[in-house]
Amino acid sequence: MFNPALHELSRYRDILLRRRVALSIDVLDDCHPYTEFLVDTATMAPAFPPPRHSVPTKQEKCYDPRDKTLKFVDGEDDLDFLCEDFKSRRAQMSCGHAVTPTSLTNWCRKLLDQGRSRFVCGGSGCSAEWTFAEVCKMALLDPQEKTYFRKTMEFNIARKTLTTKFCPGCRSTVTRANESDLNVLCKVCTAVAGRPFEFCWQCLREWKGARPRKDRCENDDCCNESLETLKKCRDTTLNQYVYGDEYEYGLRVFPSVRACPTCGLLLQHSKKGCPSVFCPRCNGTFCFVCLKHSSTCWGIRCTPAPRQTSIPVWKKK
Repeated sequence: MFNPALHELSRYRDILLRRRVALSIDVLDDCHPYTEFLVDTATMAPAFPPPRHSVPTKQEKCYDPRDKTLKFVDGEDDLDFLCEDFKSRRAQMSCGHAVTPTSLTNWCRKLLDQGRSRFVCGGSGCSAEWTFAEVCKMALLDPQEKTYFRKTMEFNIARKTLTTKFCPGCRSTVTRANESDLNVLCKVCTAVAGRPFEFCWQCLREWKGARPRKDRCENDDCCNESLETLKKCRDTTLNQYVYGDEYEYGLRVFPSVRACPTCGLLLQHSKKGCPSVFCPRCNGTFCFVCLKHSSTCWGIRCTPAPRQTSIPVWKKK
């Protein structure tokens, strides 16, 4: 006897195992296939699935000894922390440390996998920052590696933007301690001015009115743009489709933009495949139709949740 629930579980497993699903943006593997790019209007940060997990370069790369643009040096590879003794000649980076293309590639991959968006030298006592162009040249990155590096840098920057903003007074980065309060104190401006300098996390202007507030300050036109997007976005449908000849989803109408029920990030469905989407901020999955966690829904004729009227606050454990 055909069991729709077990069939859907098997189908969903196959989807997760299948790689390189076509998306609305060119993302790499290990992301949920049905999350579409959307700019979070509150942070102007792109919300896209993370690139696939990086692995060290397996095939050793070597410099061309005839390359006159490189400064070859004798001595140890300053980034060969695992003592792999790469065969390539050593070339000098702009900071003066010697590298091989493979050791440099592995070091930069490690930085990206740690969530970094800048390439900083790992040599002893050195904190010099390399440009992306220098890394591409000195690491002999191939087109696929360049794409991975660039997309991972963009993703890491976007993730950081979700939790930090620039102070409107001094342009230093500020992290909000209480995600339920829009009132934020800038310690740099406070120290310089000799008095507390507070600004609104939402409109990025000097704070006006009583505090704490989680909806808005008293500045004109201060509003939660993400909430306005949820209220005013158009409805959409998840098109009816058949998996084989066995099971069919019904046509359902729901808002085209949803806030992740766990962390509040705005997401949009690609309108391809099942209703489940991946959130790059909290790494959770949920049904775009009913807003339940994917493990409790599976998208089997669920009832569309009403239009959201508030932004969930992420309660990190």
